[in-house]
Amino acid sequence: MSETRPLAAALWMMASMLILGVVDNFIVVMAEVISLWQMYVIRLMIALPVIWLLSRGLKQRFWPRNWGPVLLRSFFFASAMLFYFASLAFLPIAQSLAGLFTSPIIVVVITAVFLREPIGVFRIGAVLVGFAGTLAVLQISPASFSPLVVVPLIGGILYALNAVITRRMCDGESTCTLLAGTMGMQGALGLIGLAVIGLWGVQESDGPLAFVTRGWAWPMEGVGLLLVAHVLASIVGVFCLTRAYQIGEASYVAIFEYSIMIFGPLFAFVWFGQTLAAGQMAGILLIILAGSVIALRARQS
Repeated sequence: MSETRPLAAALWMMASMLILGVVDNFIVVMAEVISLWQMYVIRLMIALPVIWLLSRGLKQRFWPRNWGPVLLRSFFFASAMLFYFASLAFLPIAQSLAGLFTSPIIVVVITAVFLREPIGVFRIGAVLVGFAGTLAVLQISPASFSPLVVVPLIGGILYALNAVITRRMCDGESTCTLLAGTMGMQGALGLIGLAVIGLWGVQESDGPLAFVTRGWAWPMEGVGLLLVAHVLASIVGVFCLTRAYQIGEASYVAIFEYSIMIFGPLFAFVWFGQTLAAGQMAGILLIILAGSVIALRARQS
C-alpha cells in the first residue's frame, strides 16, 4: 500500500471537482447535436495521444502492471460516467450529481455487506440521512416519480465500485495508466454503442433522449470546438481525481468530491439560469453532511 497523503489528496480532488463541475454543464449543449457514443469515441481519439505524451513528460508508466484490475476499474468508471452524462441531457446538473455522488454512501454499504467490515451506528445514520437528501434533490415521491431519475443513481453505484477498486486493487499503477484505461474503456463503450445503433437500426428519439439513441452525427454543427475543450478539460479533471484516490483513503477523499455539488449547480445558475428549490438545497446539505460523517468515522475506525 502506497503512502497516504491526505492534504495533497484533498487539493487534487478539489481541483478536479472545480474543473469537472464547470465543463460538465456543457454536455446539455453538445447533446442537442451529437450522441453520447460519438462523444465517447472522440474522447478516445483525442485523449490517448495526450495521455501518452503526458506519461512521457511525467516519466510515468502508460501500460498497466496488472491488466485485470485496471480493466475492471476502467469499466466501472467509464460505465458510471456513461449513465451520468446521459442523465445530464434530461436532468438539471444538481439532480445528476445527487445521483452520481451517492457513491460514498454506497461505498459504506459495500464495505458492510460485501467486505464484512464493521461500520458503526454513526455511518448507518449517515447513510439514511444521505439517502433522504438524495430523495429531496431528485424530487422523488410516489406522486411524481420519473424512471429517468434512476439513471444517475445507477451511475453512483458503478462509481462507488470504481472508488473501492482504485484503492484496493490498483495500488502501484501510475495515474497516467489509470487515466488511459478510463479513456480507452470509454472509447470501447462508444464503439459498441455506435455498432448497436447501426446494426440494429435504432431509431433516434425525439427530445433529450436523442443523445443516447442517435448514431454518428456529422457535421457537428458548432459544437466541435466545445467537444475538444471538454475532452481536454476532462483529461485534467480525471487526472486530478485519479491522483486523489491514489494518495488518499477512499473514505477520506470522498468528502471533497461533494464540492462539485457546489461548483456544478453554481455555474449552472450563473451560465444557464438553472435554479434549485429550497427543498433541493436542503437535500444537498444533507448529502454533504452524510458524506462528512462517513469520511470522519472511517478515519477513526
